[in-house]
Amino acid sequence: QVQLVESGGGLVQPGGSLRLSCVASGSIGSIGWMGWYRQAPGKQRELVAITTSDGTPTYADSVKGRFTISRDSAKKTVALQMGSLKPEDTAVYYCNARLRVKGSGQFNDYWGQGTQVTVSS
Repeated sequence: QVQLVESGGGLVQPGGSLRLSCVASGSIGSIGWMGWYRQAPGKQRELVAITTSDGTPTYADSVKGRFTISRDSAKKTVALQMGSLKPEDTAVYYCNARLRVKGSGQFNDYWGQGTQVTVSS
């Protein structure tokens, strides 16, 4: 069984910073990309940032220059450092990983349970 567990959400004032972390555990053979999505009320889930297995990042235009994604492949963790936060960043943030379970030749998407980020004064 594979699990992705997020931590680090909360309430922060506009202009503030917050760091999200995610750790993957279980019978994992290998991990392709890892990253973060978010879903605001009434909106579709959207990509925030993602990193390939070699650490190459991709960011949504809305967060470029404000958010930084980092990954520790050995520890199976991915983090999202968020800065200059805006009210429109308010959402549930989900960790995502495309990974292969041990003994399987197929990569599938896995999701964390989500962590709430609220940006408000």
